[in-house]
Amino acid sequence: MYDTLITNISQLILPEKGPLKGEAMKKLNVKENAAVALEDGKVAWIGSATERVEANEIIDAKGNVVSPGLVDPHTHLIFGGSREEELALKQQGVPYLEILKQGGGILSTVRATRKATEEELLEKGKFFLERMASYGVTTLEAKSGYGLDKETELKQLKVAKRLNEDSMLDIVSTYLGPHAIPPEYKRDPESFLTQMIALLEEVHRNDLAHFTDIFCETGVFTIEQSRRFMQASKALGFQTKIHADEIDPLGGTELAVEMGSVSADHLVAASEQGIQDLASSETVAVLLPGTTFYLGKDTYAPARKMIDSGAAVALATDFNPGSCVTENLQMIMSLAALKLKMTPEEIWNAVTANASFAIGREDLAGQVEVGAAADLVLWEAPNYKYIPYHFGTNHVKTVWKRGEKIWERGECHVFSVPQSESQS
Repeated sequence: MYDTLITNISQLILPEKGPLKGEAMKKLNVKENAAVALEDGKVAWIGSATERVEANEIIDAKGNVVSPGLVDPHTHLIFGGSREEELALKQQGVPYLEILKQGGGILSTVRATRKATEEELLEKGKFFLERMASYGVTTLEAKSGYGLDKETELKQLKVAKRLNEDSMLDIVSTYLGPHAIPPEYKRDPESFLTQMIALLEEVHRNDLAHFTDIFCETGVFTIEQSRRFMQASKALGFQTKIHADEIDPLGGTELAVEMGSVSADHLVAASEQGIQDLASSETVAVLLPGTTFYLGKDTYAPARKMIDSGAAVALATDFNPGSCVTENLQMIMSLAALKLKMTPEEIWNAVTANASFAIGREDLAGQVEVGAAADLVLWEAPNYKYIPYHFGTNHVKTVWKRGEKIWERGECHVFSVPQSESQS
C-alpha cells in the first residue's frame, strides 16, 4: 500500500532529463488519464487512472494536470530594502545613471543589504520562498551580489544556506560578488575584482555556494576580467555562470561556452556566433523575459533563434528588487509564449528539465519518474497548454516536496459564510 495516490490526472507531464536542445525541446512527454503513487518521499509508481491501486491517501485530480515541481534557475533571493520609489522615476524617463546619482539603483539595495541583520534577511527570504512555493516552485537558485564587500556577501550566502537547511525547498547558492562596482572602487575596478576573487577561497571552504557568477557588461566587468574570475572559480572546483550580453554583445555568451559554464544568463544581445556556440555546447541559455518586460524594453532574447539553432533554453524569474520584482514563474511562462514565441512544450521543458540542468540538479529535480523525489504540482488546469495561455494568475492547487504537501489553495468563503461565523 502506497502513502499517497494521485489519480484521475488528465495529463501527467514527464519531461526527459536535460539538457534538452533544439528539436528535443519541442517534444514533451505527456501521459493521458494517468495516476501516480508516492512512497517515502519518492515517486513509487506511474500508471493509468483506470488501474486499481491501494494507498493510505487517495487524491482525485479531477481531470487536471500534474507536473514536476517547477525550477527557477536565476533569482536574487536575499536582499535588504525595496525600490518602489524608482518606478515613478523610470516612468518619467529618468535614466538609470541619474537614478544612481540620486542614491537609487543597485547601490540602494547594497546599502540596505549591508545594513540588514542576518535574521532580518532570513525572515524576508522565508516570505519570498513561501510565495515562490505557492506558484509551484520546489527548487531554485539564489545569488549573492548585493554586498560588494566580504562581510555582506558572506552574510547573504549564509542566509541562503540556512534557508536551504530550514525549508522544504531546495536552494542552490551562487556567489555573485562581482555583480557591480561599488562607488569606492569606480576608479580601480581591478582592485575590487581582486578582492572578490580572494573571497572565493572562504566561500569554498565554508561550502557557501555551488556556483559563481559575474556581470559581464559595458560599465561593469569586461570579457578579460570575467575570464579571470571564472578561471579562479574553476581552479577551486566551482562551476561557473555568467550574466552575459544583456545590453551589448560583448561576447559573454562565447566566453561562457569557452569556459564550459553551466549557463549563460540574459543574452538579449547575444551574437550570431554566440548562439552557434551555445548550440554546439551543453551551456544552457537562461532567459529572463520578465526583466525585459519590467524595464519596458522592446527587444527580448532571441529564444526562437536559439532553439531552432539547436541550443538548450531555460526560463527564470530573475527575481530581484530593481529590474524584475516577481516571484511568479507562471507569469514568466506566459511571457515566454507571448514575447519569446516559445511553444507550450518548449516552455515546460524550459522550467523543468533544462532549468534543473542549469543549476546542476538534473538528477534531483524537474522530473517525474519512479525513484525520483516526489516534487509535484497539481494544477487547476485541464491541459498543459492552458497554464501559459491564461496569464497573470496562479493555477496551482497543491504542491508536494519530497512527498510532503507544502502548499494547497486555501478555502474561500466569497459565496458563503463559515458556519462558526454565521449569525443566528
